[in-house]
Amino acid sequence: MLGVSRATVSNAFNRPDQLSSELRQRILEAARVAGYVGPDPTARALSRGTQGTVGLVLTEQLSYAFSDPAAVLVLEGIARACEEGETGLLLVPVTTTKDGSQTRAINAAAVDAFALYSVSDDDPIVETALARSIPTVMIDQPMLEGVPYVGHDHRSAARLALEHLLALGHRRVAVLAYRLTPERHSGEVTRQQQLDAGYHHTRARLQGYRDALRAHGLDWDLLTFFESPSNDPAGGAASAAALLQGQGAPTAILTDSDQLAIGALQAAADAGISVPDDLSLVGMDDIPAARMVTPALTTVRQPMIEKGHAAGRILLGKSPRKKRVVLPVELIVRESTAPAPAERRTR
Repeated sequence: MLGVSRATVSNAFNRPDQLSSELRQRILEAARVAGYVGPDPTARALSRGTQGTVGLVLTEQLSYAFSDPAAVLVLEGIARACEEGETGLLLVPVTTTKDGSQTRAINAAAVDAFALYSVSDDDPIVETALARSIPTVMIDQPMLEGVPYVGHDHRSAARLALEHLLALGHRRVAVLAYRLTPERHSGEVTRQQQLDAGYHHTRARLQGYRDALRAHGLDWDLLTFFESPSNDPAGGAASAAALLQGQGAPTAILTDSDQLAIGALQAAADAGISVPDDLSLVGMDDIPAARMVTPALTTVRQPMIEKGHAAGRILLGKSPRKKRVVLPVELIVRESTAPAPAERRTR
């Protein structure tokens, strides 16, 4: 119809710099009239053997990637790496099921690489993703030999948080955690449940607490462990409300996330407990909200955006693929911690 070759038509859609503006517009207009919208992206991907997309695998609901502030920052970091590499990003939410649908989702994902975000050691999606034989990186957990990994120094994070409270004289400390195992649980955590923790970073944090206790010559039983049913302020508030009842209530609570700490702050306010006069709170992550609540949260800063960005660079071949990246953490002391009440009265 236009008297041009197939290669020229292809250039009009794929390499416009190879044609004059006038010729390209003539070809596009003729294609529009004929109802042709351009090359089929699926066929093009098959011919190239690539999809131009990396997949971020989540073991939470899809909304978690947009509602959890820490996850949002990790997602931003990966997205920045994808922008730099001119690559798309596909979210692949999977939850543990008996029918194996989570592994089917991994096998069906049209991606060139996977980032697995905070997955338990024995989750079948780990083996399924690795069996795809495409570049794969673990974010936070699990940590596997020969598989690229990006995470924080969770052991140091836990040690810094607890050492801060112990130095302030606190000897009734509660740890408010989230998901020691893939099975969701709520309430006090037994010693056996601690030992059975199915997540790498949970075990690393337990080691960090032990380091801090040993440094002060204190026994493990000083700590009370409590698990929240969800990693959000609502879960933190409900769990903290239960912890704060009775004579043996803690004088300090340290949490697995700032989200939980913000919930604990609300529970203390509802119970008429002053923070930090009667109760000290320590968060984890240093999300923006940690600086905005009153009192501002003492927390352990973890570079979330940098974590996602580092993982994305590994997937895109911008960093060595056989690499283990452990990012440093920093204790940020704000207004939510103070000397233990009994310690304060003697000063």
